This record gives sequence, structure tokens and C-alpha cells, in this order.
Amino acid sequence: MAQISLTFPDGNSRDYDAGVTPAEVAASIASSLAKKAISATVNGQHWDMQWPIDADASIAINTMKDEEPALELIRHDLAHIMARAVQELWPDTQVTIGPVIKDGWYYDFDRKEPFTPEDLAVIEKKMKEIINKRDAVRTEVWDRDVAIQHYKDKGEPYKVELIDAIPGDEPLRMYWHGDWQDLCRGPHLQNTGQVPGDSWKLMSIAGAYWRGDSDRAMLQRIYGVAFQNKEQLKAHMNMLEEAAKRDHRKLGKEMGLFHMQEEAPGQVFWHPNGWKVYTTLQDYMRRKQEAGDYVEVNTPQVVDRKLWEASGHWDKYQENMFIVEVDEDHAREKAVNALKPMNCPCHVQVFNQGLKSYRDLPLRMAEFGSCARYEPSGALHGIMRVRGFTQDDGHIFCSEDQITAETKTFIDFLSTVYSDLGFDNWSIKLSTRPEKRIGSDEVWDRMEEALGEACKAAGHDFEILEGEGAFYGPKLEFTLTDAIGREWQCGTLQVDSNLPERLDANYIGKDGEKHRPVMLHRATLGSFERFIGILIEEHAGKLPFWLAPRQVVVASIISDADDYVHEVVAALKAVGVRAEADIRNEKINYKVREHSLGKVPVILACGAREVEERTVSVRRLGQKQTSVTSLDAILEELQKSATPPDLL
Repeated sequence: MAQISLTFPDGNSRDYDAGVTPAEVAASIASSLAKKAISATVNGQHWDMQWPIDADASIAINTMKDEEPALELIRHDLAHIMARAVQELWPDTQVTIGPVIKDGWYYDFDRKEPFTPEDLAVIEKKMKEIINKRDAVRTEVWDRDVAIQHYKDKGEPYKVELIDAIPGDEPLRMYWHGDWQDLCRGPHLQNTGQVPGDSWKLMSIAGAYWRGDSDRAMLQRIYGVAFQNKEQLKAHMNMLEEAAKRDHRKLGKEMGLFHMQEEAPGQVFWHPNGWKVYTTLQDYMRRKQEAGDYVEVNTPQVVDRKLWEASGHWDKYQENMFIVEVDEDHAREKAVNALKPMNCPCHVQVFNQGLKSYRDLPLRMAEFGSCARYEPSGALHGIMRVRGFTQDDGHIFCSEDQITAETKTFIDFLSTVYSDLGFDNWSIKLSTRPEKRIGSDEVWDRMEEALGEACKAAGHDFEILEGEGAFYGPKLEFTLTDAIGREWQCGTLQVDSNLPERLDANYIGKDGEKHRPVMLHRATLGSFERFIGILIEEHAGKLPFWLAPRQVVVASIISDADDYVHEVVAALKAVGVRAEADIRNEKINYKVREHSLGKVPVILACGAREVEERTVSVRRLGQKQTSVTSLDAILEELQKSATPPDLL
């Protein structure tokens, strides 16, 4: 029999018969390793312990201590164990598909009776019974015709459709967990008992269409989460509990910021308090951009399809665009326009007006551009995922040799903005050339190197996302980590030489000839709607004082203090503090509870003593203790707090 050489992580090699499995390799090293092994990594690929190895390769045996493969297998096996449990409990249920997702898994079922929340506990109990059985997991590769006939005989059309969708050169693997069988690419654990019994939980039930086809009958989806140990599960559940408290939809209602309704799906009705946050943030960004030598423009929202065809968006992005047909002068053919889904082509039109010289570069152009994109109704989520939004959009027109300097300048700009808004924990990811791309490797080398050098010059490390760039250029993604550990991708910088080419943008170089500029697409916040949602959840509604829509409420304790309350409010407004009076005939504790629910940062209470001594009792949001301060002192303190960071 032919021999192959397997190289281990320590650099040592051993010879084995071709077709050896990782299970056999582990057993040849140590019986204890064979028991602990969960999978292998062969030439960088995740490998089932039962799959044969037919050629020389590098190999590492994975155990539960190896986080990435362990989590994938735990979650994948739990999907199968859950499907098995459901079919054992309700034999008429058809299983369809159950992939691993972030933090866990789901499985879709075709069942006449709807699952109930009470069913989740029953399914969990059955799953634990299956885990405790420690049933062996085994796999076989089947011929396509045999597999199709097998599922036709079982009356499982969903599996037949799955097989039809699998490429012909890909093996069809069948997995058994005990006597329960499913079609699956694998890999899987060696037995059901390797799944930790206390590090997972079933979470929820939802409806789902088979492979997203809304013309098909709706299936039932059960979600679960799983981790390596119970401590990680507990931390995750605590995070979800905290996230629920911070939900921007809940806080937005309590704070009177916005609402949404069916007549305008995916669009925001901003209330006075919410619009104050919006405009305060926008004013701040406008001042920052002016200080950064940006010129602000404003471009049309409805643009003829000809421009979208020229830019390439009509072919590549049309399904996400809102099309507007206009019957101009009762013409036989209606003019076809689209609400702009992005601002880029319009900014090139502004650049193209008038002759540009190399002396005009870099030209930094910014717009608070209102855009509209069609998002499926199921994807909409409060103000985080909407159809109508405004970007703090910007485009930098520059020469290729200016990319590094302009990128560093933008990173420095973004860094100060995030710091001012309370985000000091953020990271950069560099997305490099995809397989399908335009431009030579030499050009891609220069562009990727320019972005990397800019990150280093700005003093920031970066993670490389191989092959994740757009077809026309690499990009940087700026990801925030919030107070409870969630990541939000917000800022971006994208290098683009394609759009200037398509829309015939040029400038006159030092040599007197025409040259194409490079276009840097950049956004700091992304969309105002989404970023305000992130801000609300990051701060649990307790926005920085300068951003809070209602900064101070001055509340009377007795009616004799009403005149003094109005005097204090007037004095606060005079120094730039947003203040309002509450002189209702209610007890002070009631007023404090109500305004605390509305996340008012400071409540000033005024009674007989405060009137006589010209002081105020200060109660800050989240603090139980109050303090008494002179009116002059509180005016000075709150005036400074109300000043945006860039104006201090």
C-alpha cells in the first residue's frame, strides 16, 4: 500500500498508509489523545476524524481546548441533536436544513402544528438524553442517485432539493448520530457525548421560508446558542439581558425620540427630542469636516437612470433601488429615475464641473446625503436597519501618490470623532483583492500597501480580510466595540479608480496631460440613523450631556418656588443649556422617577430653602444622592458640559 507523510505542528513527520484517518493518527500517538480528539486540521482545512487522508499533508489534531474548531463542532452537532430530538418527539416532522451561525445554530422544520415556547424545554430535555447516550457518529459518502432515491422513498423532498443544489464534484456525505441520519457536509464530533451538556440553550422560535422563497409554505425555525463551557453561556445570557435593557427601540420610546409605523416601512418619524440629537450630531460633524478642509455639497435625491447605468449601479444594484417613473408632458414613454441609494456618482458630477488641476487635489467633498435603499421587510430593525437614511458621506479625489497621506488624515479624523462620542475601543480591518477584480496586480499591490502604511503611520494595527475587497479596490473597515462587547462596523474607506473611469473624471497633471483621479469613498458614522441607535445602546440611553436632547429639568418642590424655577431655566438657556421647567402639582419623587425614565441627565429641585439661599438641589441620572449647589456654580458647570467637545 502507498505510504504518505504527515507533518505535525511541532515539525516532526510520520509515515502512514494512504487512506489513514485522523482517528487512526490520534490513536497512533496516544490513546488519551484519541479519546479527547474532536477533529483535525489537514492542510488548513477542518477535517472529520473519519475522513481518509490520501496524500502528504500537514495535520493537527484538535481537542475541546481549540476554540474555533470546538465551537463549530459543538454548534453543528447540536443542530443535528436538536433535529433528532424533534423527530423522536414528533415523528411526522420533516427536517430541512440546520446551519451554524454566530453564537449558535438554527434548524428549520416542516410541521403542521406550531411549536410553542413550552416545547423548547421538552426538546432540551430530549437533547440531553441523546447527549448522555454517547451515541457514535459515523459517516459515509453516497452516490448522488442513491441519495436522491433514499430521500424520495422517505418522502423528504427538501433533502432532494438540497442534493440538486450541491455541485456535482462535491461528495455527498451522510451522517449518523446513533440511528438518526442526515445529509451533511460535516465535519462532526466522534460521539454525541462530546457535546458539553451545560453550555448551550434553545432560545426562540421563528418563521422562515425554505431557502428564502416566499412562495413556499413557511417553515418553523428553532434557534439555539452554544459555547465551550457554562461560564461562557452565562456571560452570553447576561449580555443578552443587558442588550434587552439597552434596546434602542425601547429606550427611543421612553425618551420620546422617534417612532416607526406601517405606512412608511423602514423610515423614521423623528420626534422633537430625537431630532435634537440628530441635528446636534450633524452640527458637530459639520464643524469637524469644515475644520478638516472638506467642502460640503448637496446633490439631488431623484436621478435619471442614465447616470446609474453609466456608474454601473443599474446592473449591479437595481434590486436595492427605489425606481421612480415620471410622466413628463404626458409622453408616450415615462422617464425612469431612481431615488439615490448612495451619493458617489453625484459627487463625481460636481467634480466634473469645471477644469480641475493637480493643484486642486486632494479635493475633499462631503454631503449629509439622504439615500433610499430597498431592504427586505424581514431585515428591518428599528433605526439600525432602515430604507431611508442619511450618510455622513465623503469622497476624496486625489492622485495615487496621495492615498497614504489622505488615508492617515482620515484615520486621525475618525479617531477624534469616535473618542468624542465615547468610543475608544475600535479596530481596523483591511479587505484585500478578491478573486474577480479589475486592475493589475501591481496597482493592487500599491493600493493595499498604501492603506496598510497609512494605518501604521496613524499608530493603529489592522487585521487583513483576504479577498474581501470590492472588485475595484481595497478598503478599510472601522469596527466599534460597545460597552457590552458587541461589534458594530461603522466607518469605511474604499479606494476606487473604477468610478472616475466610468464617469470620465479627470484633472490636468503637472505634465499638462489629463489624468484620472483616485476616489476615496469614506464615512465616519455611516448612517446617522444607525449610529444614533448605536449611541443609544452604548450609553443605555444616558447620552453624553452635550448630546442629550433634554439636558436639565428644573422641578419645583412647592408652588411658591415656581417663579424661581422659571428664573433658573432662563439662566440655563442663556448659557446654552437645554432646560425646561416642571411646576406641575406633583410630588418631587414622582417627577424625579418620570424624568429619570426619560433619561434626563440632571434634575434640579427647588424648594423654599433653595429659593431663599439661591441654590438648587442637584440629582444626576443614575445617582441616588443629591447635593446642594449655588446657582452660579451649577450654571458654570453645566455650561461647560453642554459645550460639544470640538468647541471646548
